[in-house]
Amino acid sequence: MNDMMNRTPSGFDLSRRRLMLGAGAGALAGLSPRAAHAVLKLDVTQGNIQPMTIALPDFVGVGLQDPETARAITQIITGNLKRCGLFAPIDQQAYLEKITSIDGQPRFPDWQTINAQALVTGRISRQPDGRLKAEFRLWDVFAREQLTGQQYFTTTENWRRIGHIISDAIYERITGEKGYFDSRVVFVDESGPKDRRVKKLAIMDQDGAAVKYLTRGEELVLTPRFSPTTQDITYMSYGQGEPRVFLMNIETGQRETVGNFPRMTFSPRFSNDGQRVILSMSLQEGGSTNIFVMDLRSKATTRLTDTAAAIDTAPCYAPDGTRICFESDRGGQQQIYVMAATGGPAQRISFGQGKYSTPVWSPRGDYIAFTRETQGQFSIGIMKPDGSGERILTSGFHNEGPTFSPNGRVLMFFREPAGSPGAQLFSVDITGRNEQRIPTPSFASDPAWSPLLS
Repeated sequence: MNDMMNRTPSGFDLSRRRLMLGAGAGALAGLSPRAAHAVLKLDVTQGNIQPMTIALPDFVGVGLQDPETARAITQIITGNLKRCGLFAPIDQQAYLEKITSIDGQPRFPDWQTINAQALVTGRISRQPDGRLKAEFRLWDVFAREQLTGQQYFTTTENWRRIGHIISDAIYERITGEKGYFDSRVVFVDESGPKDRRVKKLAIMDQDGAAVKYLTRGEELVLTPRFSPTTQDITYMSYGQGEPRVFLMNIETGQRETVGNFPRMTFSPRFSNDGQRVILSMSLQEGGSTNIFVMDLRSKATTRLTDTAAAIDTAPCYAPDGTRICFESDRGGQQQIYVMAATGGPAQRISFGQGKYSTPVWSPRGDYIAFTRETQGQFSIGIMKPDGSGERILTSGFHNEGPTFSPNGRVLMFFREPAGSPGAQLFSVDITGRNEQRIPTPSFASDPAWSPLLS
């Protein structure tokens, strides 16, 4: 595998390469030819998936300063696979074999007895230089075959990422698609009384762990968005009267204003190459709002829409950078439109009942997610970029602000139920299944998912 040491922006000292297991794999192939048993695979495009049963015994720990590290990594992997809804981890109390080494074959009949379709064995060891070495093997229990095996090195403080990376490797081998576990979410943390709410930018792992605050709550912050290419975010702040759009490096905390605009600017989002920021701007008090794009290198600004009495806002680029989607009330009510990234005629694509807002393009390019308000109900849904195939995934008193996982298979959003003191984060997959609350330290809104970190 490629050496990640120089490519990982967060300074994560990580290298990946294949675990050399040729002889063992060959012996297994001799015992059970591939033609005799279908290879384990889940089709994640289906709407009703029977989760795969998987056994995840605690990783073996060797020479660790904290003996709980190996078990904690196992728990991260187990939690990731369970939450995605595609896997059903088997209770460890049911295991018949105790894994004490990963160098030999497991006792397959013991795992077949408890109906484990897949088995993960692993080892975490401390190296002479103080780094951690993580190894794992994924087994097809009934075919008695090893499906994959890899090893990774990292510094001790980055042990959580090992769990997420292994989770992604398992997900990809079983589904054939990239995982999304080794990623982060930036959001607005909300605390204090509802009439004096303190809002701070925060960032966390996609499972809600490792929360870090990026601002101190001295300014109102809204709509944080990740760069697709760097560890930068863009967001809106009401720090000095008029709202302003900022860029912030999440590793250093350094920030800068995105240009000197004469009026209100809001709803910022990066282009697919990370070189531009697209945003909304109002040029006169109480007037129309139009969409502009700024080149971050030259600071040159280009106007993309020119509506005299409408609000065009919440623009988002398609993954290939050729088109944008946005919301506009140019037809009398908020709807979703699509147009070329260079401007020009816009095509309306939303035609259901109610108002449509907060459109966001999937990283896969196949869907646009949105918020729809109808008779006091707020729904999160998806549609194809031409407006066809609209599907509501979840509804409630107040749902808003969808954001896609890096592989485009899961949406995160925020919800404030009727009578609730504040909003919370939730996730749901694009089939409308497996809705779950994401734990946060306090109330939370405006989530934005990062690309994969590695």
